[in-house]
Amino acid sequence: MGRNDIVLLDGAVGTSLWEKTDDRGPVWRYNLEKPEIVRELASEYADAGAEIILANTFGANRLAVKRAGYTVDEIVGAGVRLARETVGKRAKVALSAGPLPALMEPYGDLSEEEAYELFDEQISAGVKEKPDVIVLQTFMDADMMRVAVKAAVKHDLPVFTMMTFTEVGKTIMGHSVEYYLDALKDLPVAAVGVNCSLGPEKAIPIIASFREYTDLPLIFKPNAGKPILEDGEEKVQFDVGQFVEDSLPALEHDVKYIGGCCGSNAAYIRALKEKIFG
Repeated sequence: MGRNDIVLLDGAVGTSLWEKTDDRGPVWRYNLEKPEIVRELASEYADAGAEIILANTFGANRLAVKRAGYTVDEIVGAGVRLARETVGKRAKVALSAGPLPALMEPYGDLSEEEAYELFDEQISAGVKEKPDVIVLQTFMDADMMRVAVKAAVKHDLPVFTMMTFTEVGKTIMGHSVEYYLDALKDLPVAAVGVNCSLGPEKAIPIIASFREYTDLPLIFKPNAGKPILEDGEEKVQFDVGQFVEDSLPALEHDVKYIGGCCGSNAAYIRALKEKIFG
């Protein structure tokens, strides 16, 4: 794959928004309570060269949103709208959704039908604001991912999916790359891959294994490390230079979409762009 075929994604939304405020609550609240920092982050990523910007809608499902006294429509709609109005034609906008804060049967009480209804509500609320892509990310349960994909593909938009793995190549639910891809094999997803949990070096062997099971375009969005305390300050394990150096080998494994997850901000994406495209 040539450099011109690679698409640069953005970095973290949650941790990057937390850098801008002392309020460490659920970041989807900022769409209504602190829209200025949501706009600021989207603009920073577009300026850094990201070609697809995540709307601030991850985790904004009814089970979470109703506890804060908001509706899914107003939170998710505002998230996509803020991103769209801010980046204009500089980048595409992705509606972002993550796993539900409950386990599906048989591990929990949530039925597949209930899960579908929750995903359908969240995704449909965002689609009203005309995103370019739907991104389903940070899933640990491939069966829940399948339900989310079913709710997403009916909207005739490209659907990207990412699971989050442990170092042994399985999710905390015990689902392997093969299991994940098999769960989605009859659904029209546009790209598959890895995000969150691991830094780039440990995530690369996992993304490398995808080619054994799929020909779909691959996505690579590793963490910039877990937060650590150093001299009383919270820092990430990978600085910009190390993150970029450790991420580039992913391109040798036919990765098409590359960016960052927790701990990465616009500086990481700008450095990736400079290193990849010059």
